[in-house]
Amino acid sequence: MQQPAIRYDLLVQDALRAMVRDLLIKVAREGLPGEHHFFVTFKTHAPGVQLSPRMRAQYPDEITIVLQHQFWDLIVNERQFEVGLSFSNIPERLVVPFSALTGFHDPSVPFMLKFEPKEEAAAEAHARTGPTALPRVAPRQDQDAKAPAPAAKPAARRSTEIPAPSPEAEADAGGAEEGTKVVSIDAFRKKT
Repeated sequence: MQQPAIRYDLLVQDALRAMVRDLLIKVAREGLPGEHHFFVTFKTHAPGVQLSPRMRAQYPDEITIVLQHQFWDLIVNERQFEVGLSFSNIPERLVVPFSALTGFHDPSVPFMLKFEPKEEAAAEAHARTGPTALPRVAPRQDQDAKAPAPAAKPAARRSTEIPAPSPEAEADAGGAEEGTKVVSIDAFRKKT
């Protein structure tokens, strides 16, 4: 079956990562407002993640960090954020690309996002569908016919969810408030 022309699930996932980036930019400038604080979960082995060998040995797959009272030097750009944190009274500097994020939670409201890491989603889609040729896009009538048309990029399938916290996540986060809802892009996608 042919892939859909517009991959809304990928667009939403990228938009939500951009929302986390914009939020962290605001926090870097102004600090955390009120009781807000963030649990940020990411894959420690994802490309671009930088952490000490001690931390990588302790957390070989995934880690959740807390941005609340004791973090410093938060620097955010388009692709990643850097932050200083203390683990067992040892200061560490972390560099985390937004593509490595697997979760974001602000238990003060409650608000939670779940992401699928980009490289894993691409590998999963490739295994399911095989390599995809890049389609050519015809120029619009108002464009110069001699200018080459941009090619659309093949898209990997990802699920984007805003899940209700599991009992384990509630225990880890100190208990999320009632009312968190699950929204799944898959519910809107045509089933194959």
